[in-house]
Amino acid sequence: MGLLQARPYLQRITTLFDDDIDWDSHPYRVPAVRELSALDFHPDVTFFIGENGAGKSTVLEAIALALGFSIDGGSRNVSNLNTAQERAPLAQSLRLSKSFKTPRDRYFFRAESFHNVATRMDDYFDRTASRSDSLHARSHGEAFMSVLLETFRGQGLYLLDEPEAALSPNRQLAALSVIHQLVQQESQFIIATHSPILLAYPNAKILLFDGSGITEVAYEDTEHYAVTRDFLNHYPRRLQQLLDPDG
Repeated sequence: MGLLQARPYLQRITTLFDDDIDWDSHPYRVPAVRELSALDFHPDVTFFIGENGAGKSTVLEAIALALGFSIDGGSRNVSNLNTAQERAPLAQSLRLSKSFKTPRDRYFFRAESFHNVATRMDDYFDRTASRSDSLHARSHGEAFMSVLLETFRGQGLYLLDEPEAALSPNRQLAALSVIHQLVQQESQFIIATHSPILLAYPNAKILLFDGSGITEVAYEDTEHYAVTRDFLNHYPRRLQQLLDPDG
């Protein structure tokens, strides 16, 4: 008999929808949500990709709430933080299949509400925004890298919603390196992203959210890879087509 594997900490989600759900309401009218029955996760890194509004962040947020995080993000120590007073009904429909081993560390990074989490953490540690150890004393990208380098401790389950919003291309490369170090320390990541740099992480599982539902795709078959490669290889022509189509 083989040894039990600690990861993935989060192995699978399935849905159990109530009979009285209004399928014309948000988020159920989104095809990827409406067609969602089950998702299996990679032990190392699983990516959610798709156009804006395709449902990737909606599903990631629902998973985060089902795991006990605040919808604003942060560690589970800030689970009572919900400045937007949002609700994610999808979380109530999720059933989580987990490993026998509980992750030592957990964090949900949500780029659009990270400012709220930083404020809460400054309050928690009784530090002002002018102090060098305050996240508000750093740029958005610096603050996120600080969380990645100093807060994530390994053996963790980390949910990241569009982390590239805070990062320059060089910082995205640096983030890839840190993610790999944490994976080697028995961590699992689930990341919603538009970044072709982050998506290049080797052997990751990439799930495409679109009008037909959710399907697994290879890196080089993603639109992120194809569009970026095409633009960089032919950017003078592509700029002419975009900016002066009649020229």
